[in-house]
Amino acid sequence: MDRAFYYWKTDGYSISNQENQILKDHDVKKLYIKFFEVDYTEAMGNFPISKTQISVPSYPSENSMINCEIIPAIYIKNIVFKKSAEKDLDKLADNINFLISKFTKEKFNDITISEIQIDCDWTASTKDKYFYFLKKLKPLAQKEISCTLRLYPYKYPDKMGVPPVDKVTLMCYNLINPLENDSKNSILDLDELKSYLNTDKKYPLHMDVALPLYSWMQIYQNNQFTGVLYDGNELKKYLKPTKPLWYEVTKDTTIDYKNYLRVGDKIKYEEITASKIDQAIAMIKKNVKLDKEITVTLFHLDENQLKNYTDAEINHFYSDFTK
Repeated sequence: MDRAFYYWKTDGYSISNQENQILKDHDVKKLYIKFFEVDYTEAMGNFPISKTQISVPSYPSENSMINCEIIPAIYIKNIVFKKSAEKDLDKLADNINFLISKFTKEKFNDITISEIQIDCDWTASTKDKYFYFLKKLKPLAQKEISCTLRLYPYKYPDKMGVPPVDKVTLMCYNLINPLENDSKNSILDLDELKSYLNTDKKYPLHMDVALPLYSWMQIYQNNQFTGVLYDGNELKKYLKPTKPLWYEVTKDTTIDYKNYLRVGDKIKYEEITASKIDQAIAMIKKNVKLDKEITVTLFHLDENQLKNYTDAEINHFYSDFTK
């Protein structure tokens, strides 16, 4: 079993010494780094956004920041496939392959890349175009192509199709639209997870597993959703619980110099505890037919979020899959 992390920060972030230490301490073999996203507008067509700023000039060496395999991950918004004709997708495959090569050269000292992961929440109506794009990318990249697999297409492959890739990563989180159900944890709800996993069929591709190690706070002001806080630790002392998952702000306070919260503002705090992950792992092992050798990827490498777990707990999230 290979241990992996996602690294999903963009715009000026770089891996800290603490984050690098986490990789070493847990013998992490793979780091899936979001290189960029692809979005669409009528004016510009398909274009890349949210590019990573991370660079690892001394890779690979004894003193290098990162001593694990780097795998480019590209998030493509579903609108790209809604709006693109096949000729646009030919060009998109070409452009993505070109940009990955450029980033690898400029930011990662031209390391050898053996896999590219495409992340997309495709739908039944976009699957044909998405699969067409994946087929085009493979001969251009001449690498192993993997893609993320949400729980709905995992359970309903007849309806959603099976992507033409070498392997998939089952995303065991973000099961519910965050703004649609105010009584459930949208990151990971165990009942919801179980309902998708109860299928007798083995998925026809090699399947790896990804789990969430992050929490967030949704902010509601005047009962309107106004944003998300990823690091709300300093806010906790000003919150009083009102019902499961929900809190009220008890003191006017400023967070991150940009979020001003007033008394009475409501917070939905969706937290992922170690015990919740343990229960999810037990459920996955019981219900999903996994190959002997898999990669387990934790989302994501962020020292502030990972402070919520001990080293022993993080270690278990990996090792429990081999028991």
